[in-house]
Amino acid sequence: MPNIGTPGELIALRERVAGLESVVVAFSGGVDSALVLKIAVDALDPIRVLAATARSPSVPRGELETVAALAEEIGARHEFVDTHEFDNPDYLANPSNRCYFCKDELYTHLARLAERRGFQTVINGVNADDLGDFRPGLTAANQHRVAAPLAECGITKAQVRDIAATLGLSIHDKPASPCLSSRVQYGESITPEKLRQIDAAESFLRTLGFRELRVRHHANLARIEVPLGEVPRFADPELRKLVADRLREIGYQYVTLDLCGFRSGSMNEVLLGRGLARK
Repeated sequence: MPNIGTPGELIALRERVAGLESVVVAFSGGVDSALVLKIAVDALDPIRVLAATARSPSVPRGELETVAALAEEIGARHEFVDTHEFDNPDYLANPSNRCYFCKDELYTHLARLAERRGFQTVINGVNADDLGDFRPGLTAANQHRVAAPLAECGITKAQVRDIAATLGLSIHDKPASPCLSSRVQYGESITPEKLRQIDAAESFLRTLGFRELRVRHHANLARIEVPLGEVPRFADPELRKLVADRLREIGYQYVTLDLCGFRSGSMNEVLLGRGLARK
């Protein structure tokens, strides 16, 4: 059953965005920001909307290759913004609030872009579910007065996907793809080389048909997360050897499969006191 129930959430979202004079949309290419961009283009004159995407080593290469085409599909003007979080030692140290430094860098650039180009407001794709997770980037968004229309209207991730499907967005069921740095265990330094290693490992697994996955980076160990329904695939000795051999070629000494399966934000479990305990 769809999660929209009534069009009330969609109406509220359109009214919220229509009340803005002009917007720069922090556009990652995921379904959340794509929906916000679609609503902005429909509710405002397209000339009053600009989609801006961060470009840095922390963004998966595949995302950068498709994001411009998605903006074109939606009918929005689009620009890449080169961010420099790798110049910040606080970001590279990878503390538990690493995301704050990344988003602070992004929103600093977007605020300057908006001011330079005459746009009134920067908006993002944060949804209501995000407010209940450990997301230090929300602090940066609040400090830069970035609006979050989805969260403000109480729209959840499931509702985002339903509304996106209703509006015909091609990526309504696209798995989330957060920045590559989120795969590195807290306290282990972030480097472009490690992120290229993670990106290469995940790209390889996608060629084998795994759609929703993460390769968590623990120094010389790769911890693979796939949905529980796909864990049995690794019982195939040929597949298991193929994956282990390729990830070792990429640079990992040890390759392991997480028997708890894929879960978004699993690196935060130790921070939230959950460890690996699951029902």
